[in-house]
Amino acid sequence: MARLALLSVSNKTGLIDLARSLVEEFDFDLISSGGTAQALKDAGLPVTKVADYTDSPEILGGRVKTLHPRIHGGILARRDVPQDITDLENNQIRPIDLVVVNLYPFEETIAKAGVTLSQAVEQIDIGGPAMLRASSKNFAHLAVLCDPTQYEEYLEELRQNNGVASLEFRQKAALKGFLHTASYDQAIASYLAGTENYNLSGTQLQSLRYGENPHQPAAWYQTGTTPTGWTAATKLQGKELSYNNLVDLEAARRIIAEFTDTPAATIIKHTNPCGTALGSSIFEAYQKAFNADSVSAFGGIVALNRPIDAATASELTKTFLECVVAPSCDAEAEEILAKKSNVRILTLADLSSGPKDTVKAIAGGFLVQASDDVIADASQWQVVTERQPTASELAELLFAWKVCKHVKSNAIVVTSDRTTLGVGAGQMNRVGSVKMALEQAGEKTKGAILASDGFFPFDDSVRTAATAGITAIVQPGGSLRDKDSIKAANELGLVMVLTGVRHFLH
Repeated sequence: MARLALLSVSNKTGLIDLARSLVEEFDFDLISSGGTAQALKDAGLPVTKVADYTDSPEILGGRVKTLHPRIHGGILARRDVPQDITDLENNQIRPIDLVVVNLYPFEETIAKAGVTLSQAVEQIDIGGPAMLRASSKNFAHLAVLCDPTQYEEYLEELRQNNGVASLEFRQKAALKGFLHTASYDQAIASYLAGTENYNLSGTQLQSLRYGENPHQPAAWYQTGTTPTGWTAATKLQGKELSYNNLVDLEAARRIIAEFTDTPAATIIKHTNPCGTALGSSIFEAYQKAFNADSVSAFGGIVALNRPIDAATASELTKTFLECVVAPSCDAEAEEILAKKSNVRILTLADLSSGPKDTVKAIAGGFLVQASDDVIADASQWQVVTERQPTASELAELLFAWKVCKHVKSNAIVVTSDRTTLGVGAGQMNRVGSVKMALEQAGEKTKGAILASDGFFPFDDSVRTAATAGITAIVQPGGSLRDKDSIKAANELGLVMVLTGVRHFLH
């Protein structure tokens, strides 16, 4: 008797090719439900509808289709237990050798604006998780596939093992099935619980060589069932990504996401930007970012918001870099970059989308906060000095403010010509950050802009900045001593703008 495969999928990617191979190459019979059965029929493949196989119609608007003893008996039967085989025979149940199931798109549904509770509830799959769990439990006797990326691997298993998937493969596939249902249930529970419960889980993509330091084990996990963010990136070349690489890449992505309309480049070291710049081309933007602090750029992480072209690729090869990420990479640029084979080159089409929350572990629990994704709007800022900013100064202030948002607090950024000149990051007091940024900028501070992620509690930093040649300052305001800083700015002929928004980054 031919082997039996049950196919019931929401995501139909690769379905027809898999089904055709099962039928034509390995002599499987197919049973299927709903839209999957129709897709197979439209492709000219022989398929029996679940309702016809069970002799029970789909009811409750499709809520009940596969919840039937002929389905679950065929999945859960142990081929080495005589009573199980007798039960199958007495109830005219065929053993099922392959289950291919993926689930209703619950996460995709709740991500849409305006989705109601009732709409979300209807996307909670019942039969799918039941089949996934049952077939994963019985991996000793059948295979389960819940991801289209598994299809070709399964077919190769059959080709290489006389038409039978190995136990090792079946157990690995069962684990993926359980992880899939666990992630799915977590998404549902989190949605229904709102803020009362926060569940976090992921599927391990790979073990990493180590964490921040060699004595710290580390691993990379994917959240959700659909690859997004860095899990959706393509690595064109280079060594395996490390823990620190990924942390720095995310910091670079956050900065580059601030700039969409103009070519932009940023170079990251230890999650802080050592150079960020805008340009008329991505080549110019990278050159400006690199020249902002060429010493610190050595061994850095580069993010570009435009495709890598040949000219930019040539510049990238002139110094040692750990990683480069861009939306895409030209073929000629790939050839040039290949000369530096150890450099990790990644493409990620969507550099703007990031996590909605940030999570930090503490003893006894963890903290969750909304990501700092406030979009800077200079039209909402308050000019508090007698001197008003020119249009050029206001644009420079906006650039400096966007970069400062992504520097470890206390953060000070000095810029000119849409290029960072000096960055004071992570100091224990704001005066120290100001001095660090000004010292790094050197003589270039004449006529430059200064941004601060937090208010100035005293006027000393304003006076220090003016002495160095700074002409305009952007800061959130909110100090009881704001008037002292404003008074000093007026006295010294500076522009001071208050944003009303603080951007601490711990």
